[in-house]
Amino acid sequence: MITETLSSPGIESRHSMTRVLLKWGALAALVGAALYLILALYAQREFVFAMLFLVLTASAVAVFVSKKLYAHRYIFPAIAGMGLFVIFPLMYTVGIGFTNYSASNLLSFEHVQENLLSRTYQSEAVRYDYQLYKTEEGYVFWLEGEHQNLTSTPVDLESGERSAPVLPVSGKPQGEPLSIREIIQLRGELSDLTLITEDGRELSQASLRSFAAIHPQFTLHDNGSLTNNQTGVTYFPDQETGFYRDGDGNALSPGWTVNIGWDNYLKVVSDPSIRGPFFEIFVWTLSFAVATVVFTLALGLLLANLLQWDQIRGKGFYRTMLILPYAVPAFISILVFKGLFNQNFGEINLVLEGLFGIRPDWFSDPALARTMILIVNTWLGYPYMMLLCMGLLQAIPRDLYEASAMDGAGPVNNLFNITLPLIIKPLMPLLIASFAFNFNNFVLIALLTGGAPDIIGASTPAGTTDLLVSYTYRIAFQDSGQNFGLAAAIATAIFLVVGALSLINLKLSKIKV
Repeated sequence: MITETLSSPGIESRHSMTRVLLKWGALAALVGAALYLILALYAQREFVFAMLFLVLTASAVAVFVSKKLYAHRYIFPAIAGMGLFVIFPLMYTVGIGFTNYSASNLLSFEHVQENLLSRTYQSEAVRYDYQLYKTEEGYVFWLEGEHQNLTSTPVDLESGERSAPVLPVSGKPQGEPLSIREIIQLRGELSDLTLITEDGRELSQASLRSFAAIHPQFTLHDNGSLTNNQTGVTYFPDQETGFYRDGDGNALSPGWTVNIGWDNYLKVVSDPSIRGPFFEIFVWTLSFAVATVVFTLALGLLLANLLQWDQIRGKGFYRTMLILPYAVPAFISILVFKGLFNQNFGEINLVLEGLFGIRPDWFSDPALARTMILIVNTWLGYPYMMLLCMGLLQAIPRDLYEASAMDGAGPVNNLFNITLPLIIKPLMPLLIASFAFNFNNFVLIALLTGGAPDIIGASTPAGTTDLLVSYTYRIAFQDSGQNFGLAAAIATAIFLVVGALSLINLKLSKIKV
């Protein structure tokens, strides 16, 4: 017993030491991996992301090492996740909105300069017709020029040899040259081969029957300008537009990203070809979100009241059938409706033509296209509102309806005097959430109409059924231009609008935030 008692503290001490070593070892490994990632990002010139991970790593070390910040260890992962996936993307998007970042201005100035300086061209003045001979030592090139003929040392093309010297000679190699068919079979190896003359000129394959000299396309000067060696034109860096330009204003592609201040934001309100479509889409987006909330609430509340009616039997069956649109994935339902509304073969137009002799242009008429979108979205959204209303209706005391019946009130009076006043306040946060969701309902527009029909006269890709979110997506990723800076500015405006409208709705509903 004495031995066990004496040895127990030693065992506990060793276990405690092991835990400490494992703890600090794991922390050191994580910090080392984070520092390696930061250095890799810095080496790739991704300074913003390197700074982000440096801040997160330093914060994590401070929280998990300091005893004063012990209580923050449990909430730090959530705060770090919010910073990494919410705050940082938002700030990054806002920052892009102040630049000319687009498909033509993707790179940094250094990368653009490297790209231009790496370009070459083949000289038409130094060109040789060639024949290729296969010998036991390898392939031999015979180059025939205007002033002299050259022949190469044997080249082993199959082994991937990439260069060979050529020397002046007077006679052709012995044997028959390869046919054009055989040369075509070797076109991959020949395109990677460089022939080097005595004076150091490099020759590369210009066609199936000729080699030509390679020259650098541009020459860099001390003042940062570039001269096109082929045309003699000099281009100067324009830091305001992010392009190399000549004296006539002609630009070289690609360009680089520069800060342009408030230009993207001002363009939304000053450029008529952008301002008109933007405000038209904004009004439609706001109307669509409000109408969807109203229609889905009205239909959901009506069906919830019907399912509460004591005279209806089989409520479980009806409840299950009415919830089905909510259970089916939205993209499947949207594609089904897209087929139903098809102008030529859709069942809806076939029925309308059979009954009334009309065949509406659902996808080409702006008003009908918007009507179709509201119909489809109401179908997709009413089950959610019905479930909410069913739960809230059950919480209303039945005595209120009995007292109202004794006073001679009907269903309409009960709806506006009892039901709505009692359920609207608990429903308000959910209605605001539904409004915000539909304000950015990208999937519905992308799958049903794609934003069509287009707005005539718009300089950016814009459609009459586009919401602001789909309009932004099309500017950033579709059609020509891919203007990420303008899309970021519009995305920032969307964020501010949705946030402001949500705050206004919360204040109007007298809900504390």
